[in-house]
Amino acid sequence: MGLANGRCDQENVIEQLKNGVHAMRMPVNDLLSNWAYMVMAALAWNLKSWYGLLTHNRQRGLELVRMEFRRFLHAILLIPCQVVRTARRVIYRVLSYNRWLKDFFATWERLQNLVLVE
Repeated sequence: MGLANGRCDQENVIEQLKNGVHAMRMPVNDLLSNWAYMVMAALAWNLKSWYGLLTHNRQRGLELVRMEFRRFLHAILLIPCQVVRTARRVIYRVLSYNRWLKDFFATWERLQNLVLVE
């Protein structure tokens, strides 16, 4: 049973790389460029998984890891913000709220702390 579930997970990853990240839609006719495009798409998928693993709330992090890429894109990456430049700083005003915003800011703080420690 465990092997079947593992195989299904791999098939889901392949399906997400094909349709979620569009890794198989080659923009040019050059083999090297197409390879670079596939590598960038796979890196985007891996960054989504690493982000989920770095989330402080373990249950929500696993939900992020299992999430389809398009849903991750709309829930985490495409947060509408207004950027205001003042004399000495830049202010980002979040214009809408979704249920992932709290996790986004908590993970952002955790990433900043990881960078500051090293």
